[in-house]
Amino acid sequence: MSVPATAPTAPSPATARRNASGELSIAPVERRAVRVYGEKSIPAEGVVRDDTLAAEVPVALVFNGVSHAVMMATPQDLEAFALGFALSEGIFDTASDCRGIEVVSISARDAGLPDGMPAIEVQLDISTRSFERLKDRRRSLAGRTGCGICGVESFAALDLTPLPLPPRDWIERIDLATVLRAFDALPPRQTLNREAGAIHAAGWATVQGDLVEVMEDVGRHNALDKLLGHLAQTGQLGEPGFVLMSSRGSHELVRKCARLGLSAMATISAPTAMGVRMAELTGLRLWGLCRAPRAVLYASGAGESSAAA
Repeated sequence: MSVPATAPTAPSPATARRNASGELSIAPVERRAVRVYGEKSIPAEGVVRDDTLAAEVPVALVFNGVSHAVMMATPQDLEAFALGFALSEGIFDTASDCRGIEVVSISARDAGLPDGMPAIEVQLDISTRSFERLKDRRRSLAGRTGCGICGVESFAALDLTPLPLPPRDWIERIDLATVLRAFDALPPRQTLNREAGAIHAAGWATVQGDLVEVMEDVGRHNALDKLLGHLAQTGQLGEPGFVLMSSRGSHELVRKCARLGLSAMATISAPTAMGVRMAELTGLRLWGLCRAPRAVLYASGAGESSAAA
């Protein structure tokens, strides 16, 4: 059972409900009345206006009945989110390790949350092999929108020695013009961010710079997991192309891409030093500060820094 890509606007606070087809529907944005100050036409006491805020809902990922992680996420594209998380965290080898997904609304009382606060479980039926791996590697995560490694139990669990990517004969085609073309097409596709702000986007572009997929979420890691899950669902993993992010290039984003064989990423903000190091280790091509007419190549995709390329 899938969550609709677009949902009707919710009252404040957000409420979980079923639509006419019986599908779970929680609006990805909320309407609230706010008082605005400081504009020239506004009196000193301010003026009340309607505002739109991004919804942020606790989403539990449950594998064969075991709750593994609770992440704060935008309540849409949650099947893709769960699949992308499981793939990028190494729980699944392939999408076929997932035998079924159901998205379920949980009452505030059952979730132990304040009245009127929605919660969601994404329940996955997974292969025995994946479940055994999950139990062996299980981390207790307190998921946050800004954190990709919350709750790891040891330094080794950080997974900072990923396998290198295979060579790609098309990697040099992801150049300045290609990257900027994709980023130029991104804002019109950020429908939630345009409405509410505070929303990250993860996109997939071809080696010609054509932007073909966009996923949005309040968390950059969540947005990327949604994109990765969608690419797996649609058979696009392994195709030539690159990821673009409306965020910084953290090591976790690089690691997630490299784990699934995606060889290039471009971010609108700068990468972290660890993100660049991870790109060099994996052979991922990493662009950052992609703001026309300029962008910076931090890692060439040849297993070295761009300065050495």
